[in-house]
Parts: sequence; structure tokens; C-alpha cells
Amino acid sequence: MKNKKITSIPNPQLITLKDNKALWNLPKTRRYGYRNLHKINRYGLFLRSDLVLKLKTKKNQKIGKNLLVKKMTNHKSFCSLIVGNGQNILYEKYAKDFSNIQPQTIMSITKMFVNLFIGELVKNKSINLNKKVSYYLPKIGSGYAEAKVQDVLNMNIVNSYTEDYKKAFSSSFLHEPVGGWRLPKVGNITLSQEKYLNTIKSLKNRNLKNNSEYAYYKSANTDVVGLIVEKVSGKTLRDWILSAVEAAGFEDGLYIASDRFGMPWMSGGGCLITRDFLRMGLLFARKGKGVGNRKIGSSSFLNKTIKNVGPKYMKLSKDKYLYYSNSTMVSGNMIGHSGYGGQFLAINLKNGNVAAFFSVLETKSATNEIYKTDMINMLIEIVNKNY
Repeated sequence: MKNKKITSIPNPQLITLKDNKALWNLPKTRRYGYRNLHKINRYGLFLRSDLVLKLKTKKNQKIGKNLLVKKMTNHKSFCSLIVGNGQNILYEKYAKDFSNIQPQTIMSITKMFVNLFIGELVKNKSINLNKKVSYYLPKIGSGYAEAKVQDVLNMNIVNSYTEDYKKAFSSSFLHEPVGGWRLPKVGNITLSQEKYLNTIKSLKNRNLKNNSEYAYYKSANTDVVGLIVEKVSGKTLRDWILSAVEAAGFEDGLYIASDRFGMPWMSGGGCLITRDFLRMGLLFARKGKGVGNRKIGSSSFLNKTIKNVGPKYMKLSKDKYLYYSNSTMVSGNMIGHSGYGGQFLAINLKNGNVAAFFSVLETKSATNEIYKTDMINMLIEIVNKNY
């Protein structure tokens, strides 16, 4: 019997089909893709806590009557909204096709974990944020070498890496094969995260200084800081994240993409169930104090994060802005982060309120500035009130 040729096809969920996006990220399949990204990405980790933060329902009727809450929870993109304080759930609502045990990607909200890691290193005097990136990463490319770590944390540098979701061939989309979100267009490219980041260059005849008042948002910045965290601490990012998961007391766990060699993708793509999304926010509300007397991060660093803000990220209303600061987004006493496609986590560090919102925008670019503004203003309004 002759040997038959073994045939194969590229994984259909990971091939680039249209608009330089993988199948899971196209508008018609994005809602499915966001709920299954933890199974779709090629490489990843799942981390669970031994101890679970207990939550009890203590409903507050005022939240559901908020006009923006009504508007956003009735929107076709809506998936879930949860509000809590301490160990109480004050409000919880799900779309008809969504459940309380369904994981969904928090996208760039994963970046917030880096604030805890850096805060701990600053507290221990293990890192100087005014040092240049090349001091900690001698092999880094010209896109980061001369930048201060603080400016990278604040999305306050200019280089050749682009992140414009309306442009299909932005660097952020071309970065996706490194973390296994899609197959490379050509060949079998298996760069590690570190090797990929080392290829990012400065713009021709231009230094890295941001001369504008607005942030230059680049997911690669967070991954560079993640590399620094590993090099400075001698502790893997996996162990850092596990410490955060075990402090937060997640009930289900954190699903997070990695590169081919197991380095977690800090800039985005973590997946959580809604109540664990709340638990993540509550960890920040407690300024890093965790279940079982665990501790991660630094309360003084979090206080500095909301006081010494970086550049403007976006305008929320007249004379009201969201700023980018230490791998988080800040407005007054609110600290949080947005996630590509319609997610946001908001924490008021003064009163301890947390609000977490899941949705899936089915626009071509997965963005809508009016929607995003309404979403963030709603969550800030919720967490800034005392209940």
C-alpha cells in the first residue's frame, strides 16, 4: 500500500479573511469570538485561585434608574454590567444571550495588572522609572531604547508602532501572530514577544519625545514594560499574574494569551467571567490587598497614579478628560481602563465603588467614539456616587 499524503488546512478561526482580521474578529462573528477567545488563541495560560472572594447581592435600585445605564444596557452591543463595593454586588445585569458563567475577553484592560507589578517594584526600590528602557533591556530596538520607563508606562512616546483600529494594517494587528490570535500571512513566523519588541524602531529623523498633549496609545508599550518587570524582578510574568489572580480571589480564573514560548501577553486579551471582572476591580479598590492576607502592588503608587497623571487619552465632555497614567486611565478619583470592542473597568479609589462593563461593538473597526464616550461617562457616574 502506497503512503498517502497527509493533508491539512490552515485553522479556519485563525486565518485572515477580510479587512486584515481573523475570522473571530470580523463584525458578524465578533460576539462569538470575544466569548471564545480563550479557546481560539493558539497559545495561552489558565490561572485559578485557591481562595475565592465571597460576594453577596445587595441591590441598589438607584443604579438601574440611571439614564445612561438604561441606554447602554438596552444597546444591541450590551453583554453585562456589574457594580460592587466591598464584597457586595450592588447591580448585575446580563444580555439575553450572555450568562454569569460566560468568559469574555477584557482586551486591553489586562494592561492594568502591570500597574500592580510596577507599583511593587517601585515600592521595593527595585526600579527607577526615570531610567531609560535600554538600561533594563540592552537589546531593545531604537523604538524604545532612549525612552524613560515612565513615559512608556504613560503612553507618552512616539515610534513606528501604530495602533489605529480604523486602519487594517496598523502594527497592533500585525502584532497578533506573536500572541497566537491569527496565523501569519506568510510562512511560519514564530517570533517570541521579546524578539518582536526588539524589532520596533524609531521614526526616521525623529526622537521618541511626544510633543503633543495627547497620549500615543501603543499596546507594545505595555509588553515592553512587562519584559522589564521580568528582567528586574527575576520572576516570570506568569508568576506575577498568578499572584494577582490569587490576591483577587477569582472564582473561575483568568485565561490569558501568551507568545509561543509561554510569556503572557500583558497588553491585552485576558478573559474573565463577569463576577471575576468585578473581583479584578475590587482588588484595585482595596489597593492591592488580597484574600488570605495577600498583597500585590502598592497603595502609594496607586495614589500617585491618580495624582500625577500623564497625557490626555480622550475627551469625555467639556473640560473633562480621561488621562493615561501608569498603565491605567484616570479621571479624578476614578482609575480604570478601556478594552477594544466595548469593554471598560472603572474603580473609584476614594469610595471603593467598582463597575465593569462587557459589550461587543459589531462595527467594521470594533470602535465607535460616541458609544465609547457614553460607556465611560456612565461608569464614572456610577462609581463616583455613594450608595
